[in-house]
Amino acid sequence: MINLDHYQTIIFDCDGVILNSNFQKIEAYRNAALEFGASKEQAESLVQHHVALTGISRYVKFEYFLIHILKQKVTEKNMNKLIQSLNKNVVKLLKSCEVAKGLDKLRESTLDKKWIVASGGDQQEVRFLFADKKIDHLFGDGIYGSPRSKHEIFEQELKDISWYPALFLGDSLYDIQTAKKYDVDFLFVSDWTDLKDWKKICAEYDVSAIKNIQALMNIKV
Repeated sequence: MINLDHYQTIIFDCDGVILNSNFQKIEAYRNAALEFGASKEQAESLVQHHVALTGISRYVKFEYFLIHILKQKVTEKNMNKLIQSLNKNVVKLLKSCEVAKGLDKLRESTLDKKWIVASGGDQQEVRFLFADKKIDHLFGDGIYGSPRSKHEIFEQELKDISWYPALFLGDSLYDIQTAKKYDVDFLFVSDWTDLKDWKKICAEYDVSAIKNIQALMNIKV
């Protein structure tokens, strides 16, 4: 059983944990690829790469897209065009996506805990969306994202011992691996994940799962 009183910090992934946005993100990547001039097959290859690397920065994914799918050079012009197209599509598609129920109540019950977001999404984009949805005030200790990786966020923002012990709520293999690397407890949030075989992966890594944020309210001992 998880006892939330044990933790100083709760760390949240964004897509699939706070926002029901994983499948909108898939369409945003597809649209960005098509707008760049990719064929439908090439756009689908990017989508599959994105899903396989859920939680990892878009900069990494677009470098792969240019080099291995389009057989092009990675240039500042090409990267900027792809990033701007993705940002436009993400904001358009995610403005209407669902926010996790129970977030406010969980915050009320953990006022003595630090709350931060460590997202694979663009930092400014995530901050804009959270402000638009009026949930940014819940994460006063930081809303972080790419171009920094989650590993960099953990290393740079959680280096002070006062942040520990910490609990990370995520929905991807990369989230699990990040928690293991930095000795942070982890809960897999399953309702909105796009990770296939997540039950098998959780078993392999010996991590527990909950359905959603609301379920976390019932875990406190």
